[in-house]
Amino acid sequence: MVKPIKILLADDHRVLRTGLKLLLSSQTDFKVVAEASDGYEVLQKLEDVPTDVVLLDLSMPIMGGLECLKEIKKHKYPVKILVLTMYSEQQYVKEVMQQGADGYLCKDTLDEELFRALHTVWNGRRYLGEREARALLNGLIDGPQENAALSVREREVLQYIVHGYSLADIAEKLYISIKTVSTYKARLMQKLNCTTKSELVDYALQQHLLE
Repeated sequence: MVKPIKILLADDHRVLRTGLKLLLSSQTDFKVVAEASDGYEVLQKLEDVPTDVVLLDLSMPIMGGLECLKEIKKHKYPVKILVLTMYSEQQYVKEVMQQGADGYLCKDTLDEELFRALHTVWNGRRYLGEREARALLNGLIDGPQENAALSVREREVLQYIVHGYSLADIAEKLYISIKTVSTYKARLMQKLNCTTKSELVDYALQQHLLE
C-alpha cells in the first residue's frame, strides 16, 4: 500500500484550514499531519513533524508566507512547498517561484486541481495553475508590470493604506511595529513616485490591487 503524502497546512484562517483538512482527509493518498497559523509555527512544526508538502498561504501574521518560504529554503528542510493563496498577479507568481516554491495555486481552484498539484510537486515537478501560468506568460510577452518592483509585504501595506486603515491598524493586522509600517509607507511613496494618499489610491486602482 502506498503511503499517503504528509501535509502541513499553513494558513491563519482556522475555518479555511478545517475545510482543507476535511477535503484532503477524504482522499486516501493525503494525510494532514500538522497545522500552522503563521510562518514561525511552520518552522517549529517542521522541526518536530515529518512532512512531505507544506501547503502555504502567503498572507499570514508574524511571519508571512514569502519569508517562511525563504527560511525553509535557507535551512534546507526536505519538503516540497505548494503555495495556495488569493493572489494571482504575475508579480506574485514570479517572486514566489523564483524563491524556490514548487507550485502555485489560487484558493478558488477546483478540488481536483489541488490534488493534482500536490501529487505533481511531491513527485519532483513544479506546478502552476492555468491562470498563474497565463499570468507569467503574459508578463514575459508584455514586459514587467509597473508594480512588479513591489514586494509581497509592500503590496499588503499598500492595500491596507488605500482601504483607509491607520498605521496602527496595519501594524496590528500584520503583527509588525508602527515604525516598520511607516518605513513601508515611505518606501511605497518613493517607489511609486507618490506624494499623497490619493495618488496611492489612484495607483492601486490602475493596477487592480483593490480586488
